[in-house]
Amino acid sequence: MSAVTFYFDPACPFAWAASRWLVNTAQRRDIEIDWRQMSLAVLNEGTDVPEQQRHHIEVSQQLGRVLAAAHDRAGDSALGPLYTALGQRVHQQSADVTATMVAGALAESGLDPQLADCLDDSTYDSAVRVAHQQSQDSLGDSGGSPIVCINGQCFFGPVLTAIPGDHDGDQLFDALQTLSATSAFAQLQRPHSGPPTFSS
Repeated sequence: MSAVTFYFDPACPFAWAASRWLVNTAQRRDIEIDWRQMSLAVLNEGTDVPEQQRHHIEVSQQLGRVLAAAHDRAGDSALGPLYTALGQRVHQQSADVTATMVAGALAESGLDPQLADCLDDSTYDSAVRVAHQQSQDSLGDSGGSPIVCINGQCFFGPVLTAIPGDHDGDQLFDALQTLSATSAFAQLQRPHSGPPTFSS
C-alpha cells in the first residue's frame, strides 16, 4: 500500500485537479489518502498579492476556517468528504462562497451545517496557521498547494492543468512514486499557462 498525505488549500484549482486525479487513481492502485489542510492565505501573508488573486486569498481564509472548525469538531476523517463537497461547488460549479453554500457542503459531508458560521470567525485562524505550518514542515521548505507526500517523501505538486484520464493518471502516480523513492531527485518543472478548467 502507498501512504499518501495530500495537503490542500480549498481555494486552489490546481490542488482540486490533483486531488481528483488522486481519488480516481486510488480506485485502481492500493493507495491510502490522508487529507490535510494548508493555507494560501497564510503563505501569502505580507506579500503584495495581484488584484486577480485577492479573491482566492479571501476564499482560502474563509474556507480554511470552516475546515479547521470541522477538524476540531470531527477530527481527521472530516477533511476529505468536506473538501470534496466544497470543491464540487467552488471548482466544478463556480458557486459563490456563501454561508448557504457552505452549509449545504457541510450537511452533505455529515457535519453540522451551523459550522458555516465560521466563515468569518477569526477564532479558527490560529488553527489554520498551525495546519499550514505542518505542511511546510513536511515539505521542508516554503511551498504552495498542493503538497503531496508519498510514503513520507514530500514535494510541491503535481501541478495539473487538467484531470488526467485513467491510463495517464495511473502512469503519473507510478512515475511520482518512483521519483519520491529516488533520494537524489529534487525538482522537475515545465511552463504552463492559466489555471485548470473543469466541466460540471
